Amino acid sequence: MVGIVDLEVFLKRKIRQYFKVYFDSREQRSLFNKDFVIVSRNCWGSQIYQQLNIPYNTPFIGLFFYGPCYMKLLKDFDRYMGVDLNFIPVSKYKDAKNDYPIGVLDDIEIHFQHYSNEDEARSKWNRRKKRMLLQQNKNHYFFMICDRRGVTSEDLTDFHGLPFKNKVSFSINPMLGEKTEEHIILRQQSNDKRTFAVNGKKLYKLTFLYFDVIQWLNTGKIQRTRFK
Repeated sequence: MVGIVDLEVFLKRKIRQYFKVYFDSREQRSLFNKDFVIVSRNCWGSQIYQQLNIPYNTPFIGLFFYGPCYMKLLKDFDRYMGVDLNFIPVSKYKDAKNDYPIGVLDDIEIHFQHYSNEDEARSKWNRRKKRMLLQQNKNHYFFMICDRRGVTSEDLTDFHGLPFKNKVSFSINPMLGEKTEEHIILRQQSNDKRTFAVNGKKLYKLTFLYFDVIQWLNTGKIQRTRFK
C-alpha cells in the first residue's frame, strides 16, 4: 500500500520533472554566487552544475570514491590536490567493476565511471582541477558526502568535524553524536529496504525535498524544506 508520504514525494517529483525548464530557469535566476566549487564523492555535484547551466569548475565530475579514499582525501585535501593523477588497472576494492579508468592520487583511488579511457579522464580532471584552484577561498567550496560504498557512520561524524565551512551529508540513518542541520536523514518509501542512500543522480533529484540548494550556495546556510 502506498502511504501518504510516498504519494506526496511521487507527485512532487513528477511536478519537478514535468516543469523542469521552469524550475531550472527560476533557480538559475536566483543564484548570485557563481564562483562556488562542489566537492562530491559521486554524481550529485555534477547535477548542480548541469541544472544551473554553468561550467564545471571542479574535477569531481563523472566519478565516485569509496568511503575510505574519500575521507582520506578530505582530511588532507590541499596536499592531494597537488598530486599528479596516475592510473592502475585493477582497484583494491573487491566489488569494483574495473571496466572504466581507475585513477590514483598517491594512495587514494578515483573511479572515473563515466569516462571511456584514461586520456579523457586525465585531460578533464587536470583542466577542471586547474579551474577549481583559481578559487582559493575555501569558504566558496561546498563538500558533500553520503553513506554509499563504504562510508560509515563514523565517517559521517568525522566529515562534520572537518574544518570546512560548507558541508552536507545524506544518510538513511541519524548521525552519531551531536545533531546538525547539515546532516540530511533520507526518508524511505514503504517498500524501500535499502540501508544506504541512492546513487548521486537520483539523490540530487530528491534533494529539493530536504533543503534549498540555491540558498546553500548563496549563503552557506542549510534551509530545510519539506522533510526535517
